[in-house]
Amino acid sequence: MSACVRIRHDHTTHSSPPSRASGIKRPHSPPPPRRGGRFRIAGADLSASITVFLIAVPMSLGLAVAMDAPLEAGLISAAVGGIVAGLLGGTPLQVSGPSAGLTVVTAELIQIYGWRTTCAITIGAGLLQILLGSLRAARGALAVSPAIVHGTLAGIGVAIALAQLHIVLGASPQSSAAANALALPEQLGRTSPAAPLIGALTIAVLVVWPRLPGRLGRAVRRLPAALASVAIATAVAAVAAPGIARVDLPSWRSHALPELPQGPVLALATAVLTVLLVASLESLLAAVAVDKLTADRAGGRTADSSPPAPAAPAAPPVQRSDLDRELRGQGIANVLAGLLGGLPVSGGAVRSSANVRAGATGRAATVLHGVWVLLAAGLLVTALEWIPLAALAALVMVVGFQMVNYAHIRNVHKHREFLVYGATITGVVLFGVLEGAAIGIAVAVAVALHRLARTRITVTDQGGRHLVVVRGQLTFLAVPRLSRALGQLPRGGDAVVELDGFFMDHAAYETIQDWSDAQTAQGGRVVFTGRSGGRIAEPASAAHSCCRPWTPWRNHHCHDRPDRPGRPVDARRAAATGGAFAPDENPGADQGPAGSAGAEADARTANAADPTADPTRRFDTPGDGASVPRRTGAHRLASGLSSFQRNTAPLVRDELARLAREGQRPSQLFITCADSRLVTSMITASGPGDLFTVRNVGNLVPPPGAEAGDDSVGAAIEYAVDVLKVESITVCGHSGCGAMQALMGTKPDTPRTSLWRWLRHGLPSLQRMTSRHHAWARISGRLPADEVEQLCLTNVVQQLDHLRAHESVARRLAEGALQLHGMYFHVGEAQAYLLAEGASAGSGVDEVFDRVGPCDPDHAHPYDITDLSDPTSLTALGDPGDHAALSAPTAAADPADPTGSGELERTSA
Repeated sequence: MSACVRIRHDHTTHSSPPSRASGIKRPHSPPPPRRGGRFRIAGADLSASITVFLIAVPMSLGLAVAMDAPLEAGLISAAVGGIVAGLLGGTPLQVSGPSAGLTVVTAELIQIYGWRTTCAITIGAGLLQILLGSLRAARGALAVSPAIVHGTLAGIGVAIALAQLHIVLGASPQSSAAANALALPEQLGRTSPAAPLIGALTIAVLVVWPRLPGRLGRAVRRLPAALASVAIATAVAAVAAPGIARVDLPSWRSHALPELPQGPVLALATAVLTVLLVASLESLLAAVAVDKLTADRAGGRTADSSPPAPAAPAAPPVQRSDLDRELRGQGIANVLAGLLGGLPVSGGAVRSSANVRAGATGRAATVLHGVWVLLAAGLLVTALEWIPLAALAALVMVVGFQMVNYAHIRNVHKHREFLVYGATITGVVLFGVLEGAAIGIAVAVAVALHRLARTRITVTDQGGRHLVVVRGQLTFLAVPRLSRALGQLPRGGDAVVELDGFFMDHAAYETIQDWSDAQTAQGGRVVFTGRSGGRIAEPASAAHSCCRPWTPWRNHHCHDRPDRPGRPVDARRAAATGGAFAPDENPGADQGPAGSAGAEADARTANAADPTADPTRRFDTPGDGASVPRRTGAHRLASGLSSFQRNTAPLVRDELARLAREGQRPSQLFITCADSRLVTSMITASGPGDLFTVRNVGNLVPPPGAEAGDDSVGAAIEYAVDVLKVESITVCGHSGCGAMQALMGTKPDTPRTSLWRWLRHGLPSLQRMTSRHHAWARISGRLPADEVEQLCLTNVVQQLDHLRAHESVARRLAEGALQLHGMYFHVGEAQAYLLAEGASAGSGVDEVFDRVGPCDPDHAHPYDITDLSDPTSLTALGDPGDHAALSAPTAAADPADPTGSGELERTSA
């Protein structure tokens, strides 16, 4: 369940939308003008800068080793990236520096052109970044398939891991990933034990450090895992392996600066474009991901599901990313890094995620981190030279392995894009980054063309009438098969053509129109129908991934009415309206594709005859205009099941099969009322496997120790928390709750029925509402409508208190592994409200339910940092679920589907 809700940072009794001058703004739009030019340093920024500095130093040295570059170049880039990109970039909390994504590219450039020419190439890439940022081309750099982006990063990760493995084994890496793989068996045969053992120790500490249990573990985890692993490996190597290869920082007087590039112009231009592509993509995608991290932190959500901090004075809102400014800032940093003899700079996920998680509030943390790196480069040379090269190589190797993310592989496979992902990885490993990305793009285009041309045409004889089913898009590529299939039908015969697609080009339209005219001229009758709203731009098995409702809610009673024979449809209008074919209400009209001009007017007439008719309905009312009673009882149940098997089951079958294999792993326990108007999957936009739902009269949570007979709710809570390991529990009340009305009408002489014995668990809510010791729960922006609504709101807050009294819940809350949420749904307004963060956590004073507003799809993005619990992880960039929501047309944008469900009723043949 996801929602876009404005988080309250204060505990006042009023709520109002932020003004334009407040600094709160839409994601990725230019920031508002500054009110002052002072550079403020908060205490949180100071502590965050130290945390990031402790990660940046070993990481920068390790990447310099991986690139076979001068070690001081890594420190220069870290300092320049922090200070320059931090001051001038468009993402205040993003930390820039040498990154793993540029490791393979830079190492290859140094081998071919030497270090000084590589610095000049870095300057050229930076100048192009400044130009593209000035032309506002930053967002266009994100228009790349996530399968290609993740494949490129994974290929780079494989190449990094293979190269660093040789250093861990005490040797030097080869010139390419393929050569490193081929030379590995020979290297294993002549390895001395010192370097591999130090590397293994470093990896072990990296893995174990974030998972240390207990109070001592929480204390030591404040030290970054990257620093801890390198420090422990350095200490052990100083005692056990004094002769191991270590960091050698040359004198700054011998540091090499750039020179004019020498070499073929075309090759140099390709090198500049490669650095530009990788550095820009990584920086911009990381910027988008940092924005989401910042928003999650503001909403009290963190990657490790830690509980929200106690109420404290609110920090000023952090400005969202200006991607064009970020690209210009990265360009200036690259120009300066190249001039000073540093590595190419880009925004990095590791340092940025650590910065956000450490509590940074502005640019000061990023800039100060660069200052500390600069001081360390001048004052800590002796200490840095104790670090074993095997430890740094092991650190970078782990980063490389983490770039091959299983979650990314699973998601691209689910979206039928694994071929693109695999081709990109193979191309990057075998040929290089730019070549691999080009191969991935070529394969993606080929797959898209294959899907566009994948039109299935079947012809079925139905006893004197033929049914032609066309599934897929009707383009010129499908015209030969379409003409062949239509030509097999008897001339002058009756036919029903079912067009199941959302696009028809001119060539296909003319083919259908000419055939239809010929059939009609010879006495035949042609009827065109279609699956209204059915979209098959992706294969049907992947349709469930488009984040759309599972069922047509607006027309969900359409199966209660008798079906009528299908009506002819205008193919011109069908092509223009995206494949939603409206029925022609005049059976005597021309039966060709162009003969339904009066369909909409007649449909309005039919609907006027039946006041209950839905104007979007795709079936006909009886000819006499009489209303048809709905089916009841078993007939309605059977009709509903039949409708599910026909319309919904094909869409969810693959997903349910996966859940049947893997078992349920819901992330949330949802406790709500049994009221039939409250459809949890609809209001939370969730599907199978998302929610573990408990429904009862009044959404009550009996406190522990209640009388026997009330254990079902407690058992569900215990199972969800201890067995399913849910991450959050939501108690949801609703307007017009009959249980709350009955509770308010309770009298001393009320009969002791089963309903009364259950409702007694709501008496504390009634007492809370009438007590002077508790503030009344309120809805943001208005007062409760009446006492019943007031009790509905108070009941949610009270049941959260009961929930916290359960032993399993209290334990998980103390561990920081569980969050509680209160929710209120107004049925008549179809509006959801979320209880303010402090009140949900039990620490707030005011009990205010804030209105949840609609998400703006323009602000969503497919790229995200998906695993930030470990500061050493670089999973950088991707939430394919968001990508699916962007790549598929939104339901609201479909003029033929005003319900937004994507599944309107099918016109019968």
